[in-house]
Amino acid sequence: MAHFKQSLSLMIILALTLIFVGCTKPPEAERSAAKAAMDAALASGADKYATSILDAAKKIWGVAEVEMRDKKYEEARQNYVTAKVVFDIAAGNAQEGKKIAAAEANAIITGLEEDWKNLNITARNHEKMMKDEQMKNEWVADTRAFTEGLKAHKDKIVDDPVSAMTNVSELKYIIEKWDIAFKKLAAAQSEQKTIKKKSKITKKKQKAVEKKIKTMTKKKK
Repeated sequence: MAHFKQSLSLMIILALTLIFVGCTKPPEAERSAAKAAMDAALASGADKYATSILDAAKKIWGVAEVEMRDKKYEEARQNYVTAKVVFDIAAGNAQEGKKIAAAEANAIITGLEEDWKNLNITARNHEKMMKDEQMKNEWVADTRAFTEGLKAHKDKIVDDPVSAMTNVSELKYIIEKWDIAFKKLAAAQSEQKTIKKKSKITKKKQKAVEKKIKTMTKKKK
């Protein structure tokens, strides 16, 4: 009788163990859902526009992957579910971050366009002073480079505003380069005017002295 009870107890324990194992299957569905959410977050640009949230989601995903390998299926299931939620948040924040980056990029481009417009007005005012052939050729080449570069940056803003601003410093350099060049031309022009003015004053003084000498000479006679 005792042996029968012991055998019955073992059978019950074995049955419960089989039931428990059957209930803790690998959470493949949750893993697939989390993976799809991660792919969507990356596709939305979360790696550029929501990096901190994406990194947090990846860490949770990593923990779930380790638990999956260790057959801790219940813990893995919970972390896959959490990872999916965080990946979804990253994707949403990426869209908002992209809009903000695009607005900032457009503001920079607008500023560059205004600076270039003013620079061209200055260039026209100093056109007669650009007598050096090399300087003229550089201005033509830089004008082409700036125009083409500006268009390329504007075209990229819609899809990837961060990348669009990567080499914007090259456009700023062209503006700064010619701003300095034209200021030097203006300074040289101003100096020439000052020299001419002084020369005129000197000539007037010389004529006045000569006239005074002639007057004095006539009086002596």
